[in-house]
Amino acid sequence: MTTGERPEPLPVLESPRLRLREIREGDAAALFVLHGDARVMRYWSSAVWTDPAQAQELLQRLHRDRAAGAMPWAIATRDGDALIGTVTLFNISAVHRRAEIGYALASAHWSKGLAGEALRVVLRHAFGAMQLERIEADTDPRNEPSLRMLERLGFRREGVMRRRWFVAGEWCDSAWLGLLRGDFRDEPA
Repeated sequence: MTTGERPEPLPVLESPRLRLREIREGDAAALFVLHGDARVMRYWSSAVWTDPAQAQELLQRLHRDRAAGAMPWAIATRDGDALIGTVTLFNISAVHRRAEIGYALASAHWSKGLAGEALRVVLRHAFGAMQLERIEADTDPRNEPSLRMLERLGFRREGVMRRRWFVAGEWCDSAWLGLLRGDFRDEPA
């Protein structure tokens, strides 16, 4: 892709309850709500948002990241188009056939299996159409619900990076997890 060229549109990915689609300018308010929720941001690598302009800054960064090859999807319910979360494949290496994955889901939608459903459809795409061999996740080791969900998908804990993030005056560690294509558990537990 040459400078100034638009990347190919992200494929729309669907599951029984969700539609993963491109993140759009019209998602700014929902992104602000998502990142403005202290429960969602408790284990994130940045502080809770306090200014709606932060959503516009994220949209600009996502546009740059897309041009560089990242794949950020909006998580929306099938019966509506409103953004309820995000899932992103980034640091994608075609040579080494690996990527990192990150995700956030609005707290109103927690404990319904939606985050796992969203990740499962992205992992199918990553291991299928993209032919990746490995996906990595960086999670705060105190975030037990997220760790359990990743492990249900087949991710394995591979190490801890101590004091990796300094967020809102607090040092936070990172648990690193890896998922190989052959370890992916494609069916809900």
